[in-house]
Amino acid sequence: MTVTTSPPDHDARPRAGTAAYRRTVAAMVAVAVATFAQLWSVQPVLPAIAEGFGSTASQAALTVSVATGGLAGFTLVWSGAADRFGRARVIAVSLALTTLLGCVTPLAGDLWVLLALRALQGAALGGVPAAAVAYLSEEVHPADAARATGLYIAGNPLGGMGGRLLAGFAADLGGWQWGVAANTLLGLVCLVVFVLVLPRTRRAAGGGPPVGRPAPARGEGPGGAGAPEDPAAAPGMGRRLAAALTTRGLPALYAQALLLMGAFMTVYNLLGFRLMGDPFGLSQSAASLLFLAYTAGMLGSAVAGHVSGRWGGYPVLVAATALMAAGLGGLLTTALAGLMAALLVLTFAFFCAHATASAWVGARAVTGRAQAMALYTLAYYLGSSLFGWCGGLVYDAVGWGGAVAFAAGLCAAAALVGLRLRRLSPA
Repeated sequence: MTVTTSPPDHDARPRAGTAAYRRTVAAMVAVAVATFAQLWSVQPVLPAIAEGFGSTASQAALTVSVATGGLAGFTLVWSGAADRFGRARVIAVSLALTTLLGCVTPLAGDLWVLLALRALQGAALGGVPAAAVAYLSEEVHPADAARATGLYIAGNPLGGMGGRLLAGFAADLGGWQWGVAANTLLGLVCLVVFVLVLPRTRRAAGGGPPVGRPAPARGEGPGGAGAPEDPAAAPGMGRRLAAALTTRGLPALYAQALLLMGAFMTVYNLLGFRLMGDPFGLSQSAASLLFLAYTAGMLGSAVAGHVSGRWGGYPVLVAATALMAAGLGGLLTTALAGLMAALLVLTFAFFCAHATASAWVGARAVTGRAQAMALYTLAYYLGSSLFGWCGGLVYDAVGWGGAVAFAAGLCAAAALVGLRLRRLSPA
């Protein structure tokens, strides 16, 4: 009788339950909070910005769009820097620059100055999403990388919700400027947490893999095809970018980010105008409370990693898109409780789809993982920038109902493009 034993796992990367894993996740969640609190700091105070500068809803929404556009435009630049200088270092520099710009932003006296500062702040923030998921894919054991990514993504709505609430309440005290300043202070605290908590990775001389971790052969070793690339043997930037553009399934996943984020941002950019107008007539701080719906996004992100591993990525994306459409339909109600319920459904579904798609990109992109994540991030924020602004134009022209219909059309387009993912393996 022959006894077969599994080969020992020599991968030295931290597993779930270890102190190093907990510190890594805690540091990356702090990064997510800092990023999204500062990125969306103006969103709940768009009505105050419109009033203060005498602008329309679509013009005020540009303060969000230029920031997300700047982030999208610089993700590839930051991803190249992350390959060369290290992902953790790029994340720290990105957050430091963002915080410095956040200190200046409340001093803007004209709308064009505010737009310029927000564009620079978005460009500075691009280093975080360009490097964060790739960092987790490489520094956490492959068996737990999807879980760690889901927890990092869960920090996105935590930062988005906390930042929006903080900005809304601070703006009631001293105007939109106080809202931005409060989120800058939050970003500074999170930056300190990241620097102090993230475990140090000891790299071998010459830029090889971390000391104590064997360098896996291509397609072999821990993680198989999803194993981290050896920086010393990695192809040039052009080849990595070409792989990120041509690997089967990746363009369709980028389209999910583009379209679904556009639908989601259309709603959240205009939500304050809807709630502070008829028939609700809420105050700035009261309207900001509806951003508590982001708690559903944290749940959706955490759930996505579990259910996609069990059911596969495509069924989760289909279900999440359908739930988004259902939530959009509920936003047409004039009952505040009904609108809140619909917003919870929409937010849960969006972050479930986002966590699934981003983890799927990280798993499929063997060559050029950083570039693939940068392209996903570019599509994600291009959707926010372009379609979020277009949604404002629709709102100015035909009102809330037209904006909701516009968002529903983007969900339908995402579902059609997603058909290309039906037979695609998650890994």
